[in-house]
Amino acid sequence: MNNSIYDKLTALDFIIVAVYLVTLLVIGYVVSVKQSKKNETLFLAGNSLNWYNIGFNMWGTNVGPSSLLAFASIGYATGIVAGNFEWYAFVFLLLLAMVFAPRYIASKVSTMPEYMGKRYGDSTQTILAWYAMVKILVSWLSLGLFSGGVLVRQILGIPMWQSVTVLVIFSGIFTFAGGLKAIAKVNVFQMILLIVVSLTLSYLGLQKVGGIEALIAKTPSNFWNLVRPSDDAHYPWPAILLGYPVAAVAFFCTDQSMVQSVLGAKNLEQGQLGVNFIGWLKVMALPLFILPGILCSVLFPELGKSSDLAYMTMVTNLFPSGMNGLVICVMIAVLVGTIGSSLNALSTVFTNDIYVKKINPAATIKEQIKIGRITIAAGCVFAILIAVAIDNIKGQNLFNIFQAVLGFLAPSLSVVFLLSIFWKRTTKKAVNGTLSWGSAFSLFVGVLYLWIFPADEYAIWPHFLLISFYIFVVLLVAAIIISLLDKNPETTFVSETDVPQTSQRVKLLFGLLGVTIIVLYLIFNFN
Repeated sequence: MNNSIYDKLTALDFIIVAVYLVTLLVIGYVVSVKQSKKNETLFLAGNSLNWYNIGFNMWGTNVGPSSLLAFASIGYATGIVAGNFEWYAFVFLLLLAMVFAPRYIASKVSTMPEYMGKRYGDSTQTILAWYAMVKILVSWLSLGLFSGGVLVRQILGIPMWQSVTVLVIFSGIFTFAGGLKAIAKVNVFQMILLIVVSLTLSYLGLQKVGGIEALIAKTPSNFWNLVRPSDDAHYPWPAILLGYPVAAVAFFCTDQSMVQSVLGAKNLEQGQLGVNFIGWLKVMALPLFILPGILCSVLFPELGKSSDLAYMTMVTNLFPSGMNGLVICVMIAVLVGTIGSSLNALSTVFTNDIYVKKINPAATIKEQIKIGRITIAAGCVFAILIAVAIDNIKGQNLFNIFQAVLGFLAPSLSVVFLLSIFWKRTTKKAVNGTLSWGSAFSLFVGVLYLWIFPADEYAIWPHFLLISFYIFVVLLVAAIIISLLDKNPETTFVSETDVPQTSQRVKLLFGLLGVTIIVLYLIFNFN
């Protein structure tokens, strides 16, 4: 097998992987039995989360092995510019903490479809439930499976369809044994382990290169600039300034997976402090995720266009025997957890919000379980097909694919939530139209960009982040016009006069975080 990563693995690495996976299965089984005896649901926090639980949960959802691969990939190709996607996020974390979270909590909701349903009725809640399913299938399940497939393919040297099939089988085994519940409980440990691994990797890489000054001397000067010129081929500043916010609002402020942790907070202050904590964790993106890729570009320039291999190339060349196996099994375990959680979320949304509510309200528990399993099976097949399709996108690296797909999913969500929060005149007709026809239009443009007329062959396309922004503007204007022309506006707007106040401590910590981000931008634009 002609695969350098596979060839560098030793028997000790494979033994560690096997022992780790078997241990997780055993722990998963034990946790599953205990939970069933107590008749508890592991993921219902019961408004008991503290700020550190919330911060780690959100960060674990936001970053993981896929981020390691993607950020190292773009670090290898273009330097630290990807840091914008972590540090610029401060603005939207601030928006979540100060604007969205207080209103969500005041409305006493547990899901985003429920929040919109309170304002615009059942039809809006149903449409948003369908939208949530598409988003889970594409942005969480398919992209998670794809990044996992890239990892397995790098390690074993097998085709993508075989890689993703292996991961789906692993997910099924973990689900059966209760392993996903165990992974959820030990996720903080695994994230800390990944932090230690990445910092160690950066340290060893810097030692081999000869230190920070030697690294800067051996890389292009623009590698260390966050803000690129407007004519930059990869990340021009207008694209990031205008395009990134569209995806960021949808991801940080409206995505159920991100917001759920805040909704489970003991109180608003703990939720806001948790959002602040993830902001500080994101400051660490450069040494954790991007620096290994930049170091790899100096140490292993022969990778060339195969920048997706950067992180694992560093791992297998700099780490001793045995540690390679530990890194691999932790990454795969977290990926399997993400995939399994996505399948579970997909099944829950369809069964509860679509099947029981609209198709068969009298469904028995047995029938619901059956539908849930069918949904999981269909989701697996769909995710495999999408992952293979994503793999066939040429001329884009892993990070760009992630951002492009999210960029085409985000505009309609950002429009309806921003208007609902900031403009009381927004009507049901505008919201439903944006979520349905607006989403269809956005996804159609995305298919054209990624597959039908790919950007690397048709230079007429603007940057994918700018496309996302243009779609957002079109949908925003359309929604405003529809609302203004609606002679019989339907809205069940709930007054939010009881929105809790933000404490001075929260304001101070966000102020400090904002100053830190500004200083980082000043430091990394010295060339």
